[in-house]
Amino acid sequence: MTDHPTIVPPTTIVPPRELKQQWLEQAPRYRDCGVGRAHWLIDRAAQWVYEQCGKVNEAQLQKARDEELEACCEWLRHEYGYGEELALRLRAAFRPKPPSLKAQALELARPAGTEGAYVTFGPEELALIRRALEALPND
Repeated sequence: MTDHPTIVPPTTIVPPRELKQQWLEQAPRYRDCGVGRAHWLIDRAAQWVYEQCGKVNEAQLQKARDEELEACCEWLRHEYGYGEELALRLRAAFRPKPPSLKAQALELARPAGTEGAYVTFGPEELALIRRALEALPND
């Protein structure tokens, strides 16, 4: 359908000055399990650069996926004369929206097990319910 761009990490990725300072403060002042200060700093910087490349590549890949989906929608319109309704359905199928906070909270609030059973929520569930409730109007 479309040509995908070549995913290439940026040629130069430089950690922010504050992060470098933090690493210098955290680096061991002695040989820790055979790893000296310089090696520790090199490993930390390499890991950070690797993580940054992953973020950049994922953003580029998502952009390429979106462009391909739009090209498919356009092709269907021109080749077969399908209207915008089919394009909307195609986009919805390939990029489904996550359930709303309200829907997620209602799913968590379903009674579990037998009638009258107590449901306990962990921190993640409670945070989700809190965000859902905070999103509701104050009426």
